[in-house]
Amino acid sequence: MTSHDSHTAAPRATVRSWLGLVVLLLPTVLLFLAMTVLFLATPYIAVDLAPSSGQLLWINDIYGFVMAGFLVTMGTLGDRVGRRRLLLAGAAVFGAASVAAAYAPGPEVLIAARALMGLGAAALMPATLSLITTMFRDERQRGVAIGLWAASVSVGVALGPLVGGLLLESFWWGAAMLVGVPVMALVLVAVPLLVPEYRAPRAGRLEPLSVVLSLAALLPFVYGIKKLAETGPAVLPVAALVAGVVFAVVFVRRQARLADPLLDIRLFANRTFSGALGVFMLAAVALGGIYLLFTQYLQLVAEESPLRTGLWILPAAMALVVVSAVTPVLARRVRPALLIAAGLALSTAGYLVMTQVGSEAGLGLLVTGFYILYPGIAPTMALVPGLVMGAAPPEKAGEASAVESTASDLGVALGVALLGSVGAAVYRLHAAEPARAAGAEAERAGESLPGALTASERMPADAGAALVDSAQAAFTDGLNAAAWVAAALSAVGAVLALTLLRHVPPTGSAAVPEEAAPVAAGREREDSGV
Repeated sequence: MTSHDSHTAAPRATVRSWLGLVVLLLPTVLLFLAMTVLFLATPYIAVDLAPSSGQLLWINDIYGFVMAGFLVTMGTLGDRVGRRRLLLAGAAVFGAASVAAAYAPGPEVLIAARALMGLGAAALMPATLSLITTMFRDERQRGVAIGLWAASVSVGVALGPLVGGLLLESFWWGAAMLVGVPVMALVLVAVPLLVPEYRAPRAGRLEPLSVVLSLAALLPFVYGIKKLAETGPAVLPVAALVAGVVFAVVFVRRQARLADPLLDIRLFANRTFSGALGVFMLAAVALGGIYLLFTQYLQLVAEESPLRTGLWILPAAMALVVVSAVTPVLARRVRPALLIAAGLALSTAGYLVMTQVGSEAGLGLLVTGFYILYPGIAPTMALVPGLVMGAAPPEKAGEASAVESTASDLGVALGVALLGSVGAAVYRLHAAEPARAAGAEAERAGESLPGALTASERMPADAGAALVDSAQAAFTDGLNAAAWVAAALSAVGAVLALTLLRHVPPTGSAAVPEEAAPVAAGREREDSGV
């Protein structure tokens, strides 16, 4: 009997497994906390280490850049050398790099330390999710566990401004880097006691050329997306995107020919696997771009402090945690496609509310829209990882987890680039005329709201106030336009969920899915000797 025959055949998790889950959630929270907490520390780093503008960008970007580039390689490596072993190695690297970052004497050392933190994060992310799928064999329990894992991502994002704000009020900027050290120390002690090792049977060797090609595809692509978001259309980011696509084509063709590929392309032939990833990317693109503009509005238009910004986000994050925990329970009786589509429809409504936000007295409407859309993403976050992992055989869980994490990272990066560019274009269009009053600072004021705020400080009070008002109004117009795009993407995601995932039964059903993953079918033929 296979795992698809009936969920009742799988053994239920023990208390030790649930305690192990708690430990596995800690690094997940921390990794996403680390991605947000640095934004608050950046002004202090700029004063203390005196980096150039380019170095300051790399200090912020290198962590996510390296993490996204190495996810696929690390996911496959975990299947071969052992997922728990990879998790422990990633925790050790992340902890040591955090100490190096906290006490960096200069920007070069800080950039290198942040890169190592990204490498450790790339090992941790797929290892945590793939270990959860092997620890929880019962489909209902696995759904709850994966839902909690997905919710922990949002908790990390929400806690970043809170933790960072509290630490920076009392300590030097390096304290924000050290927050991960005790967590990783706990992981190194508790994981060997509570989490079993898993290594894929018949694991082949790690092919070096495939690793190089995967990096050559992902790193330029992520770099190009980030640069487009920062500078708009330009030769360098477009060339990086083209190079990434070319190397991706070469990588895919090579994987299709290899008997033991780094990434099994046959996974994408499964309708559940590819459909869930597609829906997830659309949702991530919409949320990634709006989340950035939402936090900027709070700080630059509503003039909230970073700590108060985190407090505004916290209720929505807690609602997401609750919905993420409840969704797997509902999925026992309701098809995942319906839950995901309903959630994305709710998110669409939230985005539409945000299209009506104004620059004056718009905070209430903005927060209302965010509180509607953010929990709406929870069913997607809670169910898609389980759908992706369930569509892959156990020995491919590391690869599947890495692909899911990469889709999430790329989706958010695309959202920042796409919706950020929409917002920036509308801002430049509406701020061009008022910015001329800034004189020598006109170019900076016309490019971005932070530039206008800086320019206003060098102007007479009345003229500066007028410039700020017009720039905030232009930024809000950009937010409105981006929210329309996000609403469209979310609505398309809801329709695709109903179309591509309607065949997936509730997790409480013993029904066999309409299609099995080709790679799983191939494995069954191998096991039967056919």
